[in-house]
Amino acid sequence: MISPRRLLRETSLGKCAGTFGALLILCFQLSPRASAQQQPAEAGPTLKVTTEVVNVYAVVRTKHGQLIPDLNKSDFEIKEDNIPQTITYFTRETDTPLTLAIMIDTSPSQERVLDAEQREAKNFLRQVLRPKDLACVIHFDLEVELLRDFTAELRPLETAIDETVINGGGHGVLPSPLPTRSIGGTHLYDSIYLAANELMSHEVGRKVLILLTDGEDQGSQETLNQALEAAQKSDCIIYAVDIVDREFYGLGGMGFHGDSVLHKLCEQTGGDVIKVKKIRNTAAAFQRIAEELRTQYLLGYTPSNPRKDSGFRKIKVRVTQGNYKVQTRAGYYPHS
Repeated sequence: MISPRRLLRETSLGKCAGTFGALLILCFQLSPRASAQQQPAEAGPTLKVTTEVVNVYAVVRTKHGQLIPDLNKSDFEIKEDNIPQTITYFTRETDTPLTLAIMIDTSPSQERVLDAEQREAKNFLRQVLRPKDLACVIHFDLEVELLRDFTAELRPLETAIDETVINGGGHGVLPSPLPTRSIGGTHLYDSIYLAANELMSHEVGRKVLILLTDGEDQGSQETLNQALEAAQKSDCIIYAVDIVDREFYGLGGMGFHGDSVLHKLCEQTGGDVIKVKKIRNTAAAFQRIAEELRTQYLLGYTPSNPRKDSGFRKIKVRVTQGNYKVQTRAGYYPHS
């Protein structure tokens, strides 16, 4: 039995603060004899040089949805805050390392689809993971728990996926009634916020969150915009396998707004929502994600319009010739 650990806000934020907030100050002092023999140099202005390379992962499709894997650097144009940028790095079918979080909704609304999600999530990992990649497994319902920390080993990841249960995670099934808006049973926004902070320490390669959920949030402390901002600051790409049990929401007398939530999270981070209308089509949804990860373009540039503030910067990528749809993140927050 894997011992899960709960993802706590203090743990995640403390980890990030320790990683990114530490400053090393080196103080050099002249010995008294040297000070007496030499005149101290006049203090000059301090020059701080910061060069940030922005990496943008892009998926290109025709208007009919067919993937385009054979474009060149000259086929792309990038603008940041509407100012053209020079692409200095380009590669196709990127082989950069993958850091992946499988995030499973274990609230009651997923009871009828959980078996299929578990089966196909394991098949997806077998297909996608390479020795240099890492993955973790997180479940969320009334709480958010990390069932298996980042590892390159497939078997413990599969075991963690198998051990997800509805509304219980590592603690067993809760004998609770159907969740309501006031009770709250799906902490989706909290799970994205915390998972994004877990990924902040992974600086190399692609960082991807895969949500197995219907997109309905109930009871999170974080808002949708706070969860999205956390994902953008950690440079995460979000994909969603969207399976909705409409009968569940009808019996509970609750409205449903999950589809629009998932589209906002995925489109703003460069991922995609794969709608699964029938459970038997779950495998095809995971297959589509795998194909996109194999046919991404990686474009890198150094901003020609440096700004002193750390506000959000909009990115626009387009293919200069042809009627193609480019799927990429909407922008980024500069790393401080």
